[in-house]
Amino acid sequence: MDVFGLCGPKFSPVKKAFVRNFEERGEVGAAVCVIHNGQTVVDLWGGLADSTTGSAWNEETLTVVFSCSKGAVALCAHLLVDRGLLDFDAPVTTYWPEFGRNGKDRVTVGMLLNHSAGVPAFRQSLKPSAFYDWNYMIEALEHEAPFWKPGTQVGYQSFNIGWLGGEIVRRVDGRRIDQFFREEIGGPLGLDFWFGLPQTEECRVAPQLPLVDHPFALAARSEPESITALQVLNSGGFILNEEYNLPSAHAACLPAQGGITNARGLAGMYAPLSLGGSIGHVRLTDPDTVRLMGRVSAATMHDLVLRKPYHYSHGFMKSGSWIKSAHAFGHPGSGGSLGFADPEAKLAFGYVMNQQDHDPIRRQTLVDATYESIGYRPDRFGFWRLCSPH
Repeated sequence: MDVFGLCGPKFSPVKKAFVRNFEERGEVGAAVCVIHNGQTVVDLWGGLADSTTGSAWNEETLTVVFSCSKGAVALCAHLLVDRGLLDFDAPVTTYWPEFGRNGKDRVTVGMLLNHSAGVPAFRQSLKPSAFYDWNYMIEALEHEAPFWKPGTQVGYQSFNIGWLGGEIVRRVDGRRIDQFFREEIGGPLGLDFWFGLPQTEECRVAPQLPLVDHPFALAARSEPESITALQVLNSGGFILNEEYNLPSAHAACLPAQGGITNARGLAGMYAPLSLGGSIGHVRLTDPDTVRLMGRVSAATMHDLVLRKPYHYSHGFMKSGSWIKSAHAFGHPGSGGSLGFADPEAKLAFGYVMNQQDHDPIRRQTLVDATYESIGYRPDRFGFWRLCSPH
């Protein structure tokens, strides 16, 4: 299997794992990028961008990264905190008065971002193509009543966190989150990372190859009244119609699930956070804000949507099979993509692919190889510990 790009000798285990994913684990097209101590040490790509046409995955290929997008939403919110414009402990109504309807008046901004606010889905049927109408979705969230007492339970807001976080950014800053991200993060860092892809860039997008029997779809069929089912079945057709491969979806501002980038874009977004908030001449936040990003804000042994134990910081995930480091934070995406920062290891990581998978072993082998390459070894609990100098 031919792969392309760069890989420093120290990181040869990452390249070996990447090749093996194609040869043994069903990878179709993918890219992985590792930035260590502020330097790009791995930037690899290979396979097919489109298995129906046979077009190759190349250096400029983009793809939808699903919930990796949530990391960008979280970062936008943390920039406002860093500037003293937003307080995670403040009620949402401080910035967005209309949100307080129907029992949500005591929801804090932190609850919106750590998935404990109680609004992960909608009871009332959404109109067709609702996800593309920002004002409609905001009004629906304003009128929705919590599914539990806010702050007492945790339920992953698969889609709603994008509008919730995005509207907070707009209310505080005045810019829509796609513009804020582009002007404050993507542009200064030179990221090829889009919310609302220009039509001129559509030709670079590798379509996603969906899962058969996605866990959410199985839950929706077996428990049609569950919150998980409501997220799948009541999305204005977005999920059932697999609209994420449509140019109209790529052009829309869908902050929770519609980010379009490559491995370089994901790793590049997290690179400043791996170094205390700054890289080169670009400062995003101060080190205290980075520490806040990595601090657990909500923990549960049974997420009401994902049905598993999870730890969340404000907007980022802190636990999962992919991230066995107490200092790391980031976000995975449906089917396998992943981006994260580990400030202790001075590590930023990005992985994207087009063949979705139930088992995240492909990304996991890349993460494991990355940590091993910088001298980390798993302890008896499976967490990465530094065993030799970087």
